[in-house]
Amino acid sequence: MSEDNVQGWVTIEARGRSRPPDWAVKQRYLIGLMDKAATAFVERYTRPDGTLIWRDTWPGMDGSDDGYESFVSFPLFYLLGGGEHVHQMARQEWNAVTWQFTGYGQVWREYDAYYDWMHHGESSTYIYYLGMADPTHHVDRTRAQRFAGMYIGEDPDAANWDPALKMIRSPINGSRGPRFEMSAEDWVTHRSVLANYLTPYEDVPGLENSDPFAKLDWNDDETFAKILKLMNERMVPGDVPLNLNATSLVTSAYMYGGEEKYKQWVLDYLGAWRERTERNNGIMPDNVGPNGVIGERMNGKWWGGYYGWRWPHGAWIILESTLIAGQNATLLTGDPSWLDLHRSQGDLQWSLRREEDGVIKVPFRHGDGGWFDYRRPQARHYAHLYFISRDPADLARLEERFPNRSEWYSAPAHFGKSGHFWPERWFGYMLGENPDFPDQVLDDTTTCMQQRLDKIENDDWDQIETWDVHHWQDLNPVVPEGLIQMAMGTPAAVYHGGLLHASVRYFDPACGRPGLPEDVAALVEAITPEGIVLTLVNTNPLEGREVVVQAGGFGEHRFLEVQPVDVPDSPSAPVKNRLMQVALGPWSQARLRVKMDRYVNPPTYAYPWGE
Repeated sequence: MSEDNVQGWVTIEARGRSRPPDWAVKQRYLIGLMDKAATAFVERYTRPDGTLIWRDTWPGMDGSDDGYESFVSFPLFYLLGGGEHVHQMARQEWNAVTWQFTGYGQVWREYDAYYDWMHHGESSTYIYYLGMADPTHHVDRTRAQRFAGMYIGEDPDAANWDPALKMIRSPINGSRGPRFEMSAEDWVTHRSVLANYLTPYEDVPGLENSDPFAKLDWNDDETFAKILKLMNERMVPGDVPLNLNATSLVTSAYMYGGEEKYKQWVLDYLGAWRERTERNNGIMPDNVGPNGVIGERMNGKWWGGYYGWRWPHGAWIILESTLIAGQNATLLTGDPSWLDLHRSQGDLQWSLRREEDGVIKVPFRHGDGGWFDYRRPQARHYAHLYFISRDPADLARLEERFPNRSEWYSAPAHFGKSGHFWPERWFGYMLGENPDFPDQVLDDTTTCMQQRLDKIENDDWDQIETWDVHHWQDLNPVVPEGLIQMAMGTPAAVYHGGLLHASVRYFDPACGRPGLPEDVAALVEAITPEGIVLTLVNTNPLEGREVVVQAGGFGEHRFLEVQPVDVPDSPSAPVKNRLMQVALGPWSQARLRVKMDRYVNPPTYAYPWGE
């Protein structure tokens, strides 16, 4: 991989007033509305120091991720173009949540003391967005390197990494290192939740059941003691695929300075899981014992591990973790074959398909009786895969497995935790199948904000002691992810710890900050193997605006040439840089066909103009 010279940007000029398209006006309106809503949300639910107005104690190992998730959309919104005050609140809230949950006991040395990488991934996403928001922030940089050190073997107080076996030593890990035995206190806040899931094992003594979907009452102390004993015997210590989400933390550290040790660790760790899968006849094992043996504590079974093929969610955790790690390795090397492990597990799942009532379904779980829990496959993993690879074979996978894609576009919008917006509608737009996406996502975002603001207005403060740790995630009215999809040409980050891989991102040269400049709206209209079609609009009728456009979320791509779409016979202009500048006159628009080379630069958080 090479490094582009960022000097001598090409500047594309657009002149001539014309009425801004409705989508551009709505996009700018929503950005302005979120600027106001962010302040209102923080003022209503936090103290002057930023801590959540809530209870004085919170037990167990669960919870800090939810505190961070309550505000994780703030730095993401700033990357789009949210106000500088949102950036400052994002930093205040990260510090406040860290301080508050240190007091509760879940955080130590500014990182989660111990938990799993589904939850670490949720909270660490905040850190990745802060890196994109200001790569010159010295404290962020040292934190990123210190946190990565907890996983690559540099921190003796967090000895999570076994360098000889290339494995993370427990599914439960963090700033206090690997946890080899879980206590009843660790699970105290989660027992009522897990009582609604199928039991981790089918052979709990005295409670054996041939029904693979059987549930056990975690709220019953005797039953819970039996479950916990088996979990400690079988699930810890050892490695699980879920730990692959840690590759984002280490990749993030790489993007501050490009140190080779971080890149090598990511490749070593993903490579170790690839080798384990090959040893297990192509099926990724979901548990590896402390000596690196597949099924070592599971009587030789390759299934039954923590967040594995059976419990609690099944296959989508395997698919998501391999996807996140494959994306990171591709980003670091430019080699999309690192996605093959993810592809292989999706292909395995598809090979086991069957038809039920005219619907093709695939197994999501494996237990002692074999594969079970047949459901429709999840489209979002395939959308993320093709977005990264642009491999026709990956598109063929998607087209074969999802022939009725019109369902994606007519189904109700799905805003998940912290405003996470599922990417299927966006992806259909990129395929040229859902032309209504810009209007859909703008309307959906407006509706979501309205609903959340209504909930805030009607919140019952007399019940504050009964609020659980997820209370604020469904109230936060700063929900920019749909706007991120349309403006940056991305499905957005894979939720449980993925990085924000994007076609483009923006910088405001006048203010020296990331994000769209004031009055500027953006829409990536199409994505092809050769590049993108990008429209930029200045909604200000009186003043011009300039915007710097970067190829890729981390400058990993290179612009080759750019050509106006709406100017007949207009010649293309060479760019040959990861950056270009677009000068927009008052009420002007630039609709550009941009050719790109992908994954040719080392990824970096760096500003275009350096530190």
